[in-house]
Amino acid sequence: MKFIRGIYNLKEQHRGCVLTIGNFDGVHRGHQALMAELIAEGRKRNLPVVVMLCEPQPLELFAGDKAPARLTRLREKLKYLALAGVDAVVCVRFDRRFAAHSAQSFISELLVDKLNVKFLAVGDDFRFGAGRQGDFLLLQKAGAEYGFEVISTQTYCDGGKRISSTAVRQALAQDDFAQAQQLLGHPFSISGRVVHGDALGRTIGFPTANLPLRRTVTPVKGVFAVEVLGLGEQPIPGVANIGTRPTVKGLRQQLEVHLLDTHMNLYGRHIEVVLKQKIRDEQRFASLDALKEQIAKDVVTARQFFGLKTPV
Repeated sequence: MKFIRGIYNLKEQHRGCVLTIGNFDGVHRGHQALMAELIAEGRKRNLPVVVMLCEPQPLELFAGDKAPARLTRLREKLKYLALAGVDAVVCVRFDRRFAAHSAQSFISELLVDKLNVKFLAVGDDFRFGAGRQGDFLLLQKAGAEYGFEVISTQTYCDGGKRISSTAVRQALAQDDFAQAQQLLGHPFSISGRVVHGDALGRTIGFPTANLPLRRTVTPVKGVFAVEVLGLGEQPIPGVANIGTRPTVKGLRQQLEVHLLDTHMNLYGRHIEVVLKQKIRDEQRFASLDALKEQIAKDVVTARQFFGLKTPV
């Protein structure tokens, strides 16, 4: 799969495609079904399937911390879109300047001149251009004028319930990871590169690997039993805290994971943390000793969840 970051990197060889535009947050089963349909359409037309998405997601620019919680960062989206069989992803830098483009220039300059789109699939509530002037009807008119077909993406359901990024966020808010996995088609996880922290965990006997969340809003907070992937053939069980660490007056949201029965240097490693079960909410403790005591209890809870014996 090709990754094209920025409209300015679109070249002549990228013209002519089957295209869809959206956030594709989570790349859930509805998104995956859409990709399968577009791939079939692309084969029929002998054209590549291209996904266009924006970074940041538009509401993250306009609404800030009031935006919907982000399920997947760009790197995670690219992984799942590649698995779905997409040929290329175009990532548009969504800023005030891009948002100020008229709906007509979005169509003529980007869809027609840059991409020469032949088949376009978007939701019937898709809006674009300055002031959200552009809509599905305008795209249909443009398709008739410029010679590309426009279809509305259908809603996908599971057991009569709509599969959507919103439904995944609701499942995660209720700590229902089984339901989230059912909607996503894969376990919910958070991935990233381990960075240096303040080594507080090590000083109180529970060393942790620190992942910056790099999200405006995160969909989960608290303490969880987790499995860590990317450190060997088998997942490694652990305990993770996701939040701001109020006991030590933390400000930045981050994920800290303590591996059970495993000791290794993780700095710089890229890991994936799969949430298995919520243990408790994040809370502020009166002292580091009280925090250490609670973490010890969390470790016991996680060990019980994974069926691990307590070390002597």
